[in-house]
Amino acid sequence: MQQNYQQKTLGILGGGQLGRMVIQSAISYNIDIHILDPDSNAPCKSICQKFVKGSLNDFETVYAFGQDCDIITIEIENVNTEALQKLADEGKEVFPQPHIIKMIQDKRLQKQFYKGKGIPTADFILTEDKADVIRNASFLPAVNKLGREGYDGRGVQILRNEGDLEKAFEAPGLLEKLIDFDKEIAVIVAKNKNGETIAFPAVECAFHPTANLVEFLFSPAQVSDDIEQKAKKIAIQVIEELGMIGILAVEMFVTKSGEILVNEIAPRPHNSGHHTIEANFTSQFEQHFRAVMDMPLGNTDTRCPAVMVNLLGEEGYTGDAYVEGLDEALSQKGVYVHLYGKKTTKPFRKMGHVTILDNEIEILKKRALEIKELIKVKA
Repeated sequence: MQQNYQQKTLGILGGGQLGRMVIQSAISYNIDIHILDPDSNAPCKSICQKFVKGSLNDFETVYAFGQDCDIITIEIENVNTEALQKLADEGKEVFPQPHIIKMIQDKRLQKQFYKGKGIPTADFILTEDKADVIRNASFLPAVNKLGREGYDGRGVQILRNEGDLEKAFEAPGLLEKLIDFDKEIAVIVAKNKNGETIAFPAVECAFHPTANLVEFLFSPAQVSDDIEQKAKKIAIQVIEELGMIGILAVEMFVTKSGEILVNEIAPRPHNSGHHTIEANFTSQFEQHFRAVMDMPLGNTDTRCPAVMVNLLGEEGYTGDAYVEGLDEALSQKGVYVHLYGKKTTKPFRKMGHVTILDNEIEILKKRALEIKELIKVKA
């Protein structure tokens, strides 16, 4: 029997750009979306059916918010999972499930999960503090990651030799072997309550040299069919081992020898899927609400090669955001600009993205560099 999705209210914890793009997709289906976010000027505020200003980490706030929703999901992992668990126990549908969010909030638990389930990942050592990292100096070169609350390049330090040990974190974390990888790729996979599971094609990520944020994303990834199929298989293995309902981004390294290692996962729409709005038959944002609302999952095939350019706040500028170069960019064929509704810019803040469609990856790489130089977010 067909469900009436339009009669169900979807609540999203987090009102940033990811939630904003979910709402932009959901409008086509007459789906009512409620948002909880601590920022009174959150990007979602003016386009959701109900906006609640409040902490995502406060038990009572999250619990009260969930009372008015049929289905609850997230666009950020840093939320109160105890409140979500209580809502689930009382019959609310919460996807991804609260215990999964709780595990993913801690990179230490993530790594132990991969190891326990036979999912390929880099070797690692759990550490409690800086002294513990120093005691394991023989494990270098390695990446020191905070267990909790690291995101967008924060909470990650590369320790190449003993001279770098002073940069180690004075908090529980892990040391992960520094991988001499060939490429960083990502696969987004979705699963609904019906058990239907589907993966998007792998994409290739290029990171900013200092901000540790994705600067460019290329779709499809320039990898062999064998690597592509292995990457999709691993992404599906991860979501199935988790037993998760929703959308999951699986970031991976491809080593020089062709091995694939899972780096990190995110149980929500992800920066590595922004291009799907124009470049794939179904966007990751539509797939997210399809999965959590138990709608049929959409086709993930690529329509056209694409590159995504992150628009980050320019260094040296903080204040009311002004975007330079828009007119010149918009006059070009196949250029799609997405601004995130953030009023204030600061260095390296994610202010928007641009997707460029073209038939050849090499042409796309050239155009991506041109767009990056053309569009600047300043104050």
